[in-house]
Amino acid sequence: QKSLKESIEQVLKVPTIDVVGTIKKKTEKPYVIVFFGVNGAGKTTSIARIAHLLKSKGLRCVLVAADTFRAGAKEQLLEWGKRLDLKVISHDYGADPASVAFDGIAYGKKDEADVVLIDTAGRQHSNVNLVEQMKKIVRVSKPDLKIFIGEAISGNDVVEQCDQFNQSIGIDAVILTKADVDDKGGAMISVSYITGKPILYLGVGQSVEDLEPFDAAKILKTMGL
Repeated sequence: QKSLKESIEQVLKVPTIDVVGTIKKKTEKPYVIVFFGVNGAGKTTSIARIAHLLKSKGLRCVLVAADTFRAGAKEQLLEWGKRLDLKVISHDYGADPASVAFDGIAYGKKDEADVVLIDTAGRQHSNVNLVEQMKKIVRVSKPDLKIFIGEAISGNDVVEQCDQFNQSIGIDAVILTKADVDDKGGAMISVSYITGKPILYLGVGQSVEDLEPFDAAKILKTMGL
């Protein structure tokens, strides 16, 4: 048991990223974060939670609706923008997501925003066209941070998705949603092990405040180690 605990501690000992501190250190604003993931993983809600967190730290945020594919995606982000009192940049459905990202960053520069948070369409890693589109978004937006958002409860699926997205665009960090339903934390260990990328936050409920920093000690405790 001691050996197992030490092994898991090593796996979870991935150097993390102080998102707020890194944003504040960047001299040439805005700091650009792009969020990726599969359909239904809770990407848009996670973006709203991150925006809420950053706003509470005194950072000015702009939201960008670069999911021009899924019906209702733009409206969902606009609703969050209204609730959080944040500007949302959006185009019509069917528009090139990379150009929406470009316009969002341009607005962020003009408005002297600290952070631009870019939502993208959910996609399977096997959809070649959407993967190419994702690469174009990265080329155009030149993000400071690429975050993969997946469901903690989807086990090996989330591990494979995370790995494939990492191979396609080189993700920097992970946020896992529905972690309050994942009673064991196995996916978290596998994601860290396979990608070597830090899990920054866990989504743990329904409200905009339900985002908690990833804590390896808490996971070990959950496992009874």
